[in-house]
Amino acid sequence: MLPILYSFRRCPYAMRARLAIVVRARGVELREIVLRAKPPAMLAASPKGTVPVLILPDGSVIDESLAIMRWAFASGDVARNGETDPDALIATNDGAFKYHLDRYKYADRYGVNRLEHRADATDILANLDQRLRVADHLGRDALSLVDLAIMPFVRQFAETDRSYFDGLPMPGLQAWLTRHLSSRLFERIMVRPPPWTDGDPPTIFPEHAS
Repeated sequence: MLPILYSFRRCPYAMRARLAIVVRARGVELREIVLRAKPPAMLAASPKGTVPVLILPDGSVIDESLAIMRWAFASGDVARNGETDPDALIATNDGAFKYHLDRYKYADRYGVNRLEHRADATDILANLDQRLRVADHLGRDALSLVDLAIMPFVRQFAETDRSYFDGLPMPGLQAWLTRHLSSRLFERIMVRPPPWTDGDPPTIFPEHAS
């Protein structure tokens, strides 16, 4: 019996959970949801109603994306090769960067000046770019949990105004994002399963997992 993963394809939190699952070859039953019609089974497992939600075979529930990533990596080292401050990088991403990203992307919703928040988010990205000018990965030596945790949010920033992102003097960050978005790994996590309904046959993720 495989764990069950409730997910939403475009959600950056769900993306990073799927990335970790594929990298660590952790098979799950994938249940794609529709945000406006969340399945009762998902809400029963996690009443807060956000994705991702992972239900393990013993019935225990993990409903935070980083915790799901760490579950995926639990069978071995959490790919910290060469990393100096992965927790600090992720904390900045999930805290200050996500705060400014939301207000840049959804300025009308928050009633704020989007350009001010874009500038603040850009300052944070500049720190990532400096790391990536001297290494191919945020974790320095190899692809690691910190790259997987942060990439979906950098992607979201970039896609908000692609011409602005592409025009930034950040060659390290831009090359890093391009490698991720053109990778087979990203292709695998962006599959398009139909929305799940009770009684559907299971969708195994990643494909060919057992």
